[in-house]
Amino acid sequence: MQPKLLAFIGACVLLITACKTEDDFDGPSLNDLYGSFAVVQGLDASTEEVDFSTGETVFFTAQFSKNVNWTLHIKGLESGAVKEITGFSNLLQSDNSLWNGTTSVLPFFKAETCAVSLYVESESDTLRDTVTVLGTRNYPGLLLSDFEGIVNPGWTSFVQSGANMSFGIKDDPAGAAQGNKYFEIAGTVNWDYLIAYLYMPATAYNTSTFSLSTNASDVFFNTMLFKPEELNNGIMLFQFPEDDNGDGVFNAANEDMYAVEIDMTDNGWKPFSIKYSDLQSLVNGQPANPSGNGIKEPHKLKQVNILFLANPSSGYAKARLDFMIFTEGAPLQP
Repeated sequence: MQPKLLAFIGACVLLITACKTEDDFDGPSLNDLYGSFAVVQGLDASTEEVDFSTGETVFFTAQFSKNVNWTLHIKGLESGAVKEITGFSNLLQSDNSLWNGTTSVLPFFKAETCAVSLYVESESDTLRDTVTVLGTRNYPGLLLSDFEGIVNPGWTSFVQSGANMSFGIKDDPAGAAQGNKYFEIAGTVNWDYLIAYLYMPATAYNTSTFSLSTNASDVFFNTMLFKPEELNNGIMLFQFPEDDNGDGVFNAANEDMYAVEIDMTDNGWKPFSIKYSDLQSLVNGQPANPSGNGIKEPHKLKQVNILFLANPSSGYAKARLDFMIFTEGAPLQP
């Protein structure tokens, strides 16, 4: 074959291979940009009833004529709990719309009927369905309290003799973060930061120290906190005293107590989680050297202290607590 012909063929091959097909195009397709939107398949749940307590899940299916930004909105008709799942695709299926009973916005879901809505960005159509939750999720961990029963007789507490004091478990199905009850602390104390405290010793759970991992980076303390919209002065202080020497008592002079202080600034119910290794030794809210061996040892935790504080000049303060639990490996996903 002539050299010139070989060169010509080679140039043609290079030209052909250099051209990208539409499938290789980087970026949105012309159909996604300019194609008309249509619902090819309506919204449907993989099951009408789901029992999350047994590990069941539910997913949703739908199909569109092009890739779009979509939001799947699931709302409990009794609890008001909300779960949102988002994506960019033309197809909803098990790999992008699976729901295992978790929530995006507190409260927790209950055993209830849920309204399911599918919204597409820039489109007026809303697809709807319902799913009935037969059982709610189980949460592995060391549960201190969900406050659904009575006050544990092993807890100890103190309440200042201020004005409009409130301290205890409240039965309020519409106002709880989980279940039907929560613990409320409120009042006006104009001479002291302390409103009230609640101590949860390990002995109230029939053990000398809490049964937690020896690895502080593996342990998470979790709870749900509520602040009324009109109040911004509350401070929640959680303390974690350890029995360093194993003698069965906590001595503040020579043993460690770690803590976390939370300014109650977010309205409504909010989840709170902290890794045990991120706790600090605090004195009057400021970091300080620990009094003991300086090693965070969750397996030596003797007690969980809950103190509700407010500047005495700031007036009435109020907070709620719900679903307090230690988890290991990851923070709680409500």
